Amino acid sequence: MTFANKQNFAELILLGKGEEKTGGRTRPSLIADVFEAFIGALFLDQGFDAAVTFAETAIIPFINDDLMTGILDHKTFLQEYLHQHGHGQIVYRLIEESGPAHHKAFTSEAVLDSTAIGRGTGRTKKESEQQAARIALESIQLGE
Repeated sequence: MTFANKQNFAELILLGKGEEKTGGRTRPSLIADVFEAFIGALFLDQGFDAAVTFAETAIIPFINDDLMTGILDHKTFLQEYLHQHGHGQIVYRLIEESGPAHHKAFTSEAVLDSTAIGRGTGRTKKESEQQAARIALESIQLGE
């Protein structure tokens, strides 16, 4: 979403009244989806070179070590770690959903063999699962 924000994509989105009222213009997943769709449309309409040129000006200059650290997929890392150590499959369960539609909070647990090993909260289910996986990884690594 950072790249979309730098290009002011949120201001360019045409939303219905309901989506506008519920904060759709500030919803990170919606803005990220629009940004991704734009790049796909640019590729289909103008070709690979135009998409690369856009990426070179709108994305690559803003990539730094701090940003790359924020892109970590904790769920994947956790599953790989568990697989390497002969543990079972991790599942995620939503345990709480609160707040108004435009400002929801989700809490999820990472569950291994019917035992919760991490709990996380976020503005989306996906974000809460990522946080649960991060907490689970930290607790597993501290226990070694």
